[in-house]
Amino acid sequence: MPVHSTVLTPPGTRRRLYLMRHGSVTYFTPEGKPVPPETVPLNKLGIDQARAAGKLFAEHGVRFDRIITSGLERTEQTARHVQETAGNHVVSQQRPGLQEIRGGRLATIAEKDLLHSFTAATDGVVDEDVQFLGGETIGQMLDRVLPEVDAIRADKTWDTLLLVLHGAVNRAILSYLLTGQRQLLGGFEQSPACINVLDIGEARVDIVLRMVNLSPLDWLQPGNRKTTMEVLFEQYSKYRQKYGEQENV
Repeated sequence: MPVHSTVLTPPGTRRRLYLMRHGSVTYFTPEGKPVPPETVPLNKLGIDQARAAGKLFAEHGVRFDRIITSGLERTEQTARHVQETAGNHVVSQQRPGLQEIRGGRLATIAEKDLLHSFTAATDGVVDEDVQFLGGETIGQMLDRVLPEVDAIRADKTWDTLLLVLHGAVNRAILSYLLTGQRQLLGGFEQSPACINVLDIGEARVDIVLRMVNLSPLDWLQPGNRKTTMEVLFEQYSKYRQKYGEQENV
């Protein structure tokens, strides 16, 4: 038998990572006009989702010894509501390197490229040169997110960690941890306030995936066949059709 340089963690000694996406927000007005993503807060449904997640953690006796957010308001609010409902109050740490992939000005995207610009980051193994909404590329996002993941994993002071982040960032983290490679697997859908559960051992490849995309108010998601980005595309399209490409959005 070949001798490997990495030894899997003995059973029962892996650490637990709960990876959440922030709760639901309203990225577009009813007319489809974009709201600045840097400041958008949770909507009422998002608050309910976050509190439902907190209740679920409390019911199962989950206690966090560390909570990390991206620092954007929607992740901060989600973490606060989870903590309040779970009764597990920990000072959260902000890591701006884990903020969501950054889009550009939607008005600069040609009509023929609009759908692809919204959905390209959710298709298969995503090329690093793919741009998100005319802004940051997948490679640029990975450049800042993956070192943060390595730093968090190298920190031995936590046993049970809650990360409250974003859809594309969560996909990148899941892809990186599960494959051990720098890549983005677009098929990891991340519903608002969803919970992913992973156990992490010492070896790079020692990752156990327990759960993906558990939606706390819609466990089986029977009525949901669209991705988040497909829904957002439909919302924005109404505005684009009414005002055209030259609107300053």
